Amino acid sequence: QVHLVESGGGLVQAGGSLRLSCADSGHTFSSYAMGWFRQPPGKAREFVGAIQRSGGGTEYADSVKGRFAISRDNAKNTAYLQMNSLKLEDTAVYYCVASQVDYCSAAIGCYEHWGQGTQVTVDS
Repeated sequence: QVHLVESGGGLVQAGGSLRLSCADSGHTFSSYAMGWFRQPPGKAREFVGAIQRSGGGTEYADSVKGRFAISRDNAKNTAYLQMNSLKLEDTAVYYCVASQVDYCSAAIGCYEHWGQGTQVTVDS
């Protein structure tokens, strides 16, 4: 059973940093590729990035490449999204996702499990 809980969201000034965490209370975390999506106000959900089961490979949307970094600690059943140089357009609800498929990339339907989301607001 996979149960994802995000934390670390909040209000930050443009140019600042935040780190989101995604904890899985289940016992099969290392069997899942992990990812992050976000939903800006009034817009559809969009892919942010993903990391393979082993942590050996990552992929990012062009809009966050070079600013965001995904990592995971399989011993702690936790994935992370480090967000640096935040911009106003990064304001969104951020969702942690998990898939048994190791190469889902941006295919939203490929992710079987979703967290409840955490709000990130970037203010000028």
